Amino acid sequence: QVQLVESGGGSVQAGESLRLACEESGEISSLTSRSWYRQAPGDRRALVATLFRGGKADYPASMAGRFTISRDRNKNILYLQMDNLKPEDTAQYFCNVKFFGPDGGVSNVWGQGTHVTVSS
Repeated sequence: QVQLVESGGGSVQAGESLRLACEESGEISSLTSRSWYRQAPGDRRALVATLFRGGKADYPASMAGRFTISRDRNKNILYLQMDNLKPEDTAQYFCNVKFFGPDGGVSNVWGQGTHVTVSS
């Protein structure tokens, strides 16, 4: 079993920075990627950043490029560095791990989320 626990959320003003952390416990042999998602009230959960197994980072084109995903393997923590935050970044942020399940399909493990509020 794998458990993900997010932390680092809080309230900041526009232009400030935050670094979110996701502590991972357990092991997944067939892990494919680690990601950060966010979800604002009434909206669908949206992808923010992905770190693939080989170390490649990817960010959706819709993102402003203000976020950086990284991982400290020694501490087993996935980070999301968020700079120049804007009010529209206000959301619940979740970390995610994808892996191949017993049926051959991709399975997901989610954390419970950490909330970020950005005021103008």
